[in-house]
This record gives sequence, structure tokens and C-alpha cells, in this order.
Amino acid sequence: MGTLIFNKDKIADVEAFKKLCPFGAIVEEDGKLSANSSCKMCKLCVKKGPEGGAVLVEDEVEAIDKTLWNGIAVYVEHSNGQIHPVTYELIGKAKELAAKINHKVYCLFMGSDIGDQANDILNYGVDKVFVYDNPQLQHYVTESYTAVFEDFINKVKPCAILIGATTVGRQLAPRVAARFKTGLTADCTILDMAENTDLIQIRPAFGGNIMAQICTPNNRPQIATVRYKVMNAAERVAEPTGEVVLESIEEEKLKSSIKVIAVKEKQKRNTIENADVVVAVGRGLKTKEDISMIEELAACLGAEMACTRPLVESGWVESRRQIGLSGRTVRPKLIITCGISGAVQFTAGMNNSDHIFAINSDENAPIFKVADYGIVGDMYKIVPALIKKIKEGK
Repeated sequence: MGTLIFNKDKIADVEAFKKLCPFGAIVEEDGKLSANSSCKMCKLCVKKGPEGGAVLVEDEVEAIDKTLWNGIAVYVEHSNGQIHPVTYELIGKAKELAAKINHKVYCLFMGSDIGDQANDILNYGVDKVFVYDNPQLQHYVTESYTAVFEDFINKVKPCAILIGATTVGRQLAPRVAARFKTGLTADCTILDMAENTDLIQIRPAFGGNIMAQICTPNNRPQIATVRYKVMNAAERVAEPTGEVVLESIEEEKLKSSIKVIAVKEKQKRNTIENADVVVAVGRGLKTKEDISMIEELAACLGAEMACTRPLVESGWVESRRQIGLSGRTVRPKLIITCGISGAVQFTAGMNNSDHIFAINSDENAPIFKVADYGIVGDMYKIVPALIKKIKEGK
């Protein structure tokens, strides 16, 4: 960032100069020009204004010694000792990133009575699992878990930290980033590592219309959250070579104003994220009643029914079945899309599926660019015919 300095004596036409700003951020008060809070630092006033009329003075940035920060760390999310599968996906990506800069892979595991699970993590090729085993950590409490995270970072100093973009991860990651005044990129879809240990974080932006590449070159640790089903999970290794490191933290730091009285387990139900087969429908659906046709196809295939955002906004389908940037990410063995144009907001949530089968009446629909197989035609004719064939096949 920086500060804009205006030299009014070098500006012949002040009113014309003010109009250079598309945001109306240049204002004049007491005979002096300045930029208000509407300024987006687009620098048009510097580029198109008279020479010296506007000058950008860059802020001085204190260089950080990157050699003091080593290792890629993964936060192990779990519930009652059951490790969330996004953890294994993050471990797989961490191993890939660490190999590029010859760093080690660490895991941070906090909870109560988690010794057995910690040893099992070693089977996925990590170098060290740092375990904070304390009765006060039995249930997730933001203040306590943030304190443990802070203690871990101060002791280990990992170069980068990967956290699942789950309900817990989305609470925990920004608090940790704030503690260390460092950057956080949420919902990354691509991660890479530069030779200088800068984590290259790529995520959709502006509704998925562009892919933003983000780096945190002057701060450590670098923190990124990643959605479930985006990365490839690490495979179990035949002979684990890592070690479990037991850590402790002062009891005072674990105190919280929140007290967990009871934890009630939600009723388990099938989710689109874990489905091997998904049948998704979009704007091509004419009425709410026609959803029964899609549900029948899904039932024939033992699949989960999913949808695009407009159907959720119309109240036709519940939000937990939405695929896309503002919905959920799926990675099934097979996905059949019916009447879905294939906007990037949707495809970003399913383009890593093993096989994509698209049905759309528009031969130029973007969905065909990502589909492995496609049928151009009316889904109201194709889907019933497909259901009939499947039933005959059974």
C-alpha cells in the first residue's frame, strides 16, 4: 500500500483532475486536495494526471527473515477423535509443497485422549505430529484452540499453515491470522510454492469471473483455508517414519468465557460431498414439481440430487444441495448435470469429478467445455428415456 500526495500547484485544471477518479475519491478541502475513503488505489490520477500532480509514496515494508520459518503445517480437525477427511487432503498438498522447498510436513492435533489418532496420522507420511492433549480441549472452544495454535506457531515457526474451510476452520483461521498480523486467503482452489518459500494462493474472485493469485511476501506464517474435496488426499505409507511430539500449554491460557454444557450430535444424513454419484439440475427445470423427475433419476443410480444457486434462491431445493462457489464442492465418480449452463460459479464446485455427463439444449453451453460426455437436447425427453433404460438394465 501507500499514500497519495497531491501537488495542487502542478494541476492546471483542478475540476478536470478530480474527474479522473472513477470513484469520486479526490476531494478539495481548505484549498488542499486529498483522497477520501472511496479511494481504491487504482492510480489513475497518477497515470493520467499532469506530471507530479499526484504522487504515490509507497509505505516502507520491514523485511522478514524467511529462513527462521520452516515447515508446512496442517491443522488436524476432528470430532470426538474422528478426523475430518479434509485433513488428509491438506496433508497430501502439504507434502507436495514441502518437497519443492525441502521443508518438513507438520500436523497440529489438539484435543483430549487423542493419542491413538495422532499415531495413525503418521501413516500418511508426515514428519511430526504436535499433540496438545488436555481435558480442556475436549470440545472446540475458539479462545482455547486459538491459544494453542498461537503456542504452536511460536514454538515451531512453520512457514505456511493449511486449514480446512469447514465451520471450525473458518472461525479459527482468521483469529490465528489476526494474532500474528499475517495474511489469510480463504477457500483456495490452487496452492503452489515459490523457491523463496512464498505460498502462492489462488482462489476465485468477483463471483468466479477471475482467479486471484495472492501472496504474503512480508509476513509469516502464511495461512490458507481449503475446501473439502478440492485437493487429492494423501495415501497411507507402508512404513511411517515420523514422530509424535507431545506439547503442553499453561492452563491459564486455555481459560475461556465460553463453557460447553453439552454437545448433541446431529442426525447423520447423506451429503452431496460424500456421494459417489450426483445428479444436478439447474435453470432448465421449469417447475418445482418437476424435481421429482430428477429425484427419480438419482434414485435409479443410488445418487444424491444437487442443484445450482437459482433453485435454492427460488426455494425449490434446500441449500445443503447447492454446488458451487457459494455452495458446496463435490468430487464424485460420476456427475450428471441436467439443464445447467455451466457458469464458472457452478463448475468451480464440481470440475474435479472423475466423469462429467452433461445434458443441455444449447450446444454452445459452457458446461460442454468441462464435460467428458454430453447430449444436446431437451432434458424433459432425455431424462425420462434415461430412467427407462436404467430400469430396463436392472
